[in-house]
Amino acid sequence: MAFSKQILSWYRINKRDLPWRSTRDPYKIWLSEIMLQQTRVAQGMPYYQKFVENFPTVEDLAGASEEKVLKLWQGLGYYSRARNLHFTAKMVTEELGGKFPDTYKELLKLKGVGDYTASAIASICFDRPEPVVDGNVYRVLARFFGVELPINSTEGIKYFKQLAHEVMDVKNIRDYNQGIMEFGAIQCSPKNPNCNECPLNSGCAALQNDKVSSLPIKLSKTKVKTLFFNYIVTISPTNKTVLRQRKGKGIWQNLWEFPLLETEKEADKEVINTRISEILSVENGVKIHQYNAVPIVHKLSHRHLYTTFWIAELKNDINKGFSFQEAEKFPVPVLIAEFLKTFKNSYF
Repeated sequence: MAFSKQILSWYRINKRDLPWRSTRDPYKIWLSEIMLQQTRVAQGMPYYQKFVENFPTVEDLAGASEEKVLKLWQGLGYYSRARNLHFTAKMVTEELGGKFPDTYKELLKLKGVGDYTASAIASICFDRPEPVVDGNVYRVLARFFGVELPINSTEGIKYFKQLAHEVMDVKNIRDYNQGIMEFGAIQCSPKNPNCNECPLNSGCAALQNDKVSSLPIKLSKTKVKTLFFNYIVTISPTNKTVLRQRKGKGIWQNLWEFPLLETEKEADKEVINTRISEILSVENGVKIHQYNAVPIVHKLSHRHLYTTFWIAELKNDINKGFSFQEAEKFPVPVLIAEFLKTFKNSYF
């Protein structure tokens, strides 16, 4: 049986019941694909449902405030995806009459939509013969055909796209594309794939050559940088605190956080007392104490954040401060959200 036919046969039996599988609505397919980039289905599912509930149509999403979009996205990470999602919703609504393009080339013009997402929407919604190539597909193709080109090299990207095009099922492209992605997620998984019961095992080059664990190959390009974050959590006599919106480019752009002091290494109380005036204007003194004894390690794709929260008890009230109940309503990095949750229960 041909490769694509085996994928389709497996998919008919093993496909998961996911909400975006029962629709051809490009808005919902686009929403799911953007959310599931670099996110597992189990993690992304509640976010998808929350977005569809709050924004049933692309026009609803376009009309929402960025703050609400970021708040609903909070915890999903890679916040540029949420900002691009909002931007594109406005573009589709205002410039395209609320209708998504139905071709790969036109879909590529949407902000945040790359080769994979354009191929997915074009094939799943409009039956266009465009092969999808995501992490799951790279893994299936690399293992079955024994491809040792790095999947993130220029040569590798071009080769795998051509290979995906050659083996796809054109007549049933919607199910085939979803099938090969599902196959990579469930059957040909990154770790401990069930090769004994795999319908492709007789023709799998990686299995025959004992290379299942080493394929696909990916070049390591990202250098991880260690940063030391010190958040100053101010508390006034009326239990008000200070939150600031993070400006400029970056992963947390437009999210809110406590005043932040970055240091070259882990800081002690003396360092914080010496440098607090750099980020906070306080009068008549402030009493500082460390909230978490050991820094919280928060790992991002290219940054490892070692974070300490410092409680700053003020003698005077704060102009334009926020209550901690108000603070919970702001879109914040998950690091801040988790702190607010535990702090409210332990401090008040």
